[in-house]
Amino acid sequence: MSDDRTNPNASAGGGTAQVEEASHGSSAVPMNRPVILSHGTITCRNLAASRRFYEEFLGLDCVQHVERGLLLRKGGYCSIVCLEVGDHVKPVDRQHHWGIDLASREEVDRALSLAHEHKDKYGIERISRITEHHGDYSFYFTDLDGNYWEFQYAGAGQGAGDGRYDQMFARGDVEKVVQST
Repeated sequence: MSDDRTNPNASAGGGTAQVEEASHGSSAVPMNRPVILSHGTITCRNLAASRRFYEEFLGLDCVQHVERGLLLRKGGYCSIVCLEVGDHVKPVDRQHHWGIDLASREEVDRALSLAHEHKDKYGIERISRITEHHGDYSFYFTDLDGNYWEFQYAGAGQGAGDGRYDQMFARGDVEKVVQST
């Protein structure tokens, strides 16, 4: 009997646990039983300066829960943990952004105008133009710590259980398209 601690399918008794393969449309039994998606993490140089941006510009709810940490959230349980790390901040690319939904296309237009108007006050940089991609009307920008944010309008129903993401989960996986050459 081998002691394979690197094999996620190995049980404590040395045998192999039965794990269902996830396939398109299946309802595979998960190995873990999470209660809720709770948080993600970003870093900042200075909590006070970043908090001002999060509350005043982004409109997020904030609470300093530890000496060098801040919880951010809006409209739900899931939070962003912001950790003050001084000059050890590592900027991220746009694919690693945090999205904030607004109630209309007009609110996205207004947010873009405000980003340009207040960029020096809040350290906002890399403000993109508004685009319509993946079904959203949105723009991206970075904060004073190099974190990417997106203001988007994704349609009605967000927060009421009938938003675009709710509809995607209700629909299920899309079929994989194989293109021949």
